[in-house]
Amino acid sequence: MVIEMEYKVTTYSELDTIEIAQNIESEKFENMIICLDGELGSGKTVFTKGIANALGIEDHITSPTFTIIKEYTTGEMPLYHMDVYRLDGNTDGVGIEEYYNKGGIVIIEWAKTIKDILPEERLEIKFKVVDENKRVLVITPYGKKYEEVCEAVL
Repeated sequence: MVIEMEYKVTTYSELDTIEIAQNIESEKFENMIICLDGELGSGKTVFTKGIANALGIEDHITSPTFTIIKEYTTGEMPLYHMDVYRLDGNTDGVGIEEYYNKGGIVIIEWAKTIKDILPEERLEIKFKVVDENKRVLVITPYGKKYEEVCEAVL
């Protein structure tokens, strides 16, 4: 039986969400996979902006809803930002798995829609909206490296 660790963090502003992302980025490693889920407007893209900012990426970060994958390569490590909402679970020909070993950080918004192709080891973050500004982030590490990230920053 595998016992999943789960961390709950409450944020009260976009800045809080960005700070958590920056703390996680401080423990980054190549091929880090971060899976984000939560309703529209819950903070997934804000979190991604925090990671990008900490990497030194100055591009304007938006949700890649229509392009599915955006690559940012101007930071200290590549960032591959995915929004798989529109795929409805059909990933044929998209090449998502190829990004898992490209040496960067992969962030997947709406990750639960492609759970069949997610790597076994990953960091999952569920965003729960409490009110206009307050969110509860439920963070679940899968694999030793991700457990160590959580222990270091949460």
